[in-house]
Amino acid sequence: MTSSTPASTTARSGGCLCGKVQFTVTGEPDYPHTCSCRDCRGLSGAPMMSWVSFPLDGLAWSGAEPSWRYTWPDSKRGFCPSCGSQICALDDGATSIPVTLSALGNPSDLVPVNQSFRETAVPWLPQVPDTRG
Repeated sequence: MTSSTPASTTARSGGCLCGKVQFTVTGEPDYPHTCSCRDCRGLSGAPMMSWVSFPLDGLAWSGAEPSWRYTWPDSKRGFCPSCGSQICALDDGATSIPVTLSALGNPSDLVPVNQSFRETAVPWLPQVPDTRG
């Protein structure tokens, strides 16, 4: 079944593994990508994390809000204080918020279009090709 609602107005819900932190985002998804930086690898315990951004004014928390930890001088990560799931990142003064594709349940329509920090990627996985035209 297809929806007649444009992607920019479609609400998407997500949250952490234990369900304590829940959110809804609306707005046009921007730049789905993977990241192989040291922080993403360390925080996820995986070779990379996958992200997509939404307008910050389209974010609504339901249930508990995440706990925050700065990982860069002007960028913090949001995570569940109970289960530790990585939910999002937020730069100081930003107008958009990147959320992890895992927190959105890995929606099939948000395919990564690039990979950040290729130079620190593990050599045993193929890199995500840059498909931005």
